[in-house]
Amino acid sequence: MQKHVVMVCDHIHESGLKMLESQPDIEYINVADLPKDELLEVVGKADVVITRSSTEINEAFLNAATNLKALVRAGVGVDNVDIDGCSKRGIIVMNVPTANTIAAVELTMAHMLGCMRSFPYAHNHLKLDRVWKREKWYGYELKDKKLGIIGFGNIGSRVGVRAKAFEMDVITYDPYIEPSKATDLGVEYTTNFDDILACDIITIHTPKTQETVGMIGHKEIEKMKEGVVLINCARGGLYDEEALFEGLKNGKIRFAGIDVFVKEPATDHPLLDLDNVTVTPHLGANTYESQYKIATQAAQQALDAARGISYPNALNLPIRENEIPEYAKAYLELMQKIGFLAAQANKGAIKSLKITGEGEIGEYIESLATFASVGALKEALGEGINYVNADFVAKERGIDIQKKALPAKGAFKNKISLRLTTENGVVEIAGTIFNDNVQRIVEINNFALDVEPKGRMILFKNTDVPGVIGDVGQILAKHHVNIADFRLGRDNKGMALAVIIVDNDVSEDVLEELDALEASVYVKYVIL
Repeated sequence: MQKHVVMVCDHIHESGLKMLESQPDIEYINVADLPKDELLEVVGKADVVITRSSTEINEAFLNAATNLKALVRAGVGVDNVDIDGCSKRGIIVMNVPTANTIAAVELTMAHMLGCMRSFPYAHNHLKLDRVWKREKWYGYELKDKKLGIIGFGNIGSRVGVRAKAFEMDVITYDPYIEPSKATDLGVEYTTNFDDILACDIITIHTPKTQETVGMIGHKEIEKMKEGVVLINCARGGLYDEEALFEGLKNGKIRFAGIDVFVKEPATDHPLLDLDNVTVTPHLGANTYESQYKIATQAAQQALDAARGISYPNALNLPIRENEIPEYAKAYLELMQKIGFLAAQANKGAIKSLKITGEGEIGEYIESLATFASVGALKEALGEGINYVNADFVAKERGIDIQKKALPAKGAFKNKISLRLTTENGVVEIAGTIFNDNVQRIVEINNFALDVEPKGRMILFKNTDVPGVIGDVGQILAKHHVNIADFRLGRDNKGMALAVIIVDNDVSEDVLEELDALEASVYVKYVIL
């Protein structure tokens, strides 16, 4: 019997190793202690590899791994994995996303309690300095404090349940869930982010996406209560570290509990100089229980993949270059961009997606639907959504996906469109590919346009009256926002839609000022 080769490239809990070692149809090779340059000499034997953060899955690794069919990242993060490179080679990439959930939840509660009672400092005062001074260490109770939770997924929701057990008043902000997910747990749900900023304690539990990086910055901290407590055990950079430092230094933020940093290891970070911070070196997954679960789940996924049974938590679609015609690949890429654009322009829990392919591209309607789902859900889930799990996640969230293939009509040989519906409304976007694979958005909400789907875009709908373009230009110029392109669509109902592509980031202040124009119907800001 020919055995499947599973190679373990980094150290995992021995429970996972024992699982692999005990399988009669598996040749288990442990190279965790092998220098990484020597790893490239042996990885060609592997059908499946298990890695952690120490092994870079880059072009050199993939070129050496000539027999590799699947890769399991024993943990959540895949920053060290070239997922696109794996996809092109037909290598399925999986991670282990939920094994450390409880560990991260409990660490969050530990930081919360540590901040409220100054526990690390009181501990050091007695144990290291040998000073018994009870009056120095008055703290605050969690009971009756208002906790704001940003992101109410697997971790945020469990933090909410535990906070309720402490008799806290809990409110959450997460525009990508149904409100009932929170209210069924006795947690208040809000669509107004300022409600979170008014809380006594704020904790964040979101993926790291372009929307969430720097989500708490100078402007948000200014709106907070004096003496607010901030917790981040999710991802480095969700809080603007410079703004966090300033807020802690001037006392606006009374205490912060931080487990993650933008750059790690963070042994010389300015936050370490402050005496109102509890810090840990990215310990969110560091419990014996979670390491056991990570190792055993990673081992089971590797076994299933080696045997071709299943690929749980797969993060990519193994696309081989010779299986899809070039013209169709371009449309799939465009459809994903359209989904991402639509989700940013119509934020909220997605109710339905309607995908249409007109012309020959309609033959690939199933793939178009998958790519549309990935793009639309990426806004909420970041790396948590992928081509393999998109249909499952959409079904789990109750999203109705409709697919329609139609003959070519109108001016375009092939045209794709997406209708995305949330509780906030509907957005429809259509696109096509011109010669030389030039991608174009050709319709937004029935306005005919010609827009390259790339960069920072302001979508500005207005009543079609004189002076609007000049007013918009003046506002952007005042805020030093340079216009790279300005595309305008008009209808026969007295309305116009401008897609303004700009070179600079656009602040909320700019968007609010644009929205305040008398002619404004709505203003949206999207980034592709």
